[in-house]
Amino acid sequence: MEIEAFFPYRLAVTAEAFSRQLVAVYLRAYGLTREEWRLLFLLDDAGEIDSLSLSQRTSLDKVQVSRAAARLEGKGLITRAVLGSDRRLRHYAITPAGQALFAEAFAEVRARADEILSEMTEAERTTLAAGIAALGALLGGVLGVSRTT
Repeated sequence: MEIEAFFPYRLAVTAEAFSRQLVAVYLRAYGLTREEWRLLFLLDDAGEIDSLSLSQRTSLDKVQVSRAAARLEGKGLITRAVLGSDRRLRHYAITPAGQALFAEAFAEVRARADEILSEMTEAERTTLAAGIAALGALLGGVLGVSRTT
């Protein structure tokens, strides 16, 4: 079997290529790494979140979250605090500056995603969305977030 015909490989390569198109927007224009973007994205959606909930809603590991959170806190875009006596648990919240920056960046990221997807027909986009939803449901609802990251 040729690797290019293997569905998991094709899906991973396509998803990475699409993601790189969006990274180009938020990294170049806003100086946000992929991990920072994902954390801001989740916080904009939730307002605040604890580390347990965060780990359930993202593919980022604890080290990636910790480093991204430290950078975002240093930029004044989020706050983080230790939850109770367990120093491993954290509470994250987006600041007004973080909300403003995310809203501006999200508009540009969404425009870039829409630009790419506009090259597909409406039927292709509908079929793609249905396929992604079906695959996500089969994998345990991994796509519970309503916007593209």
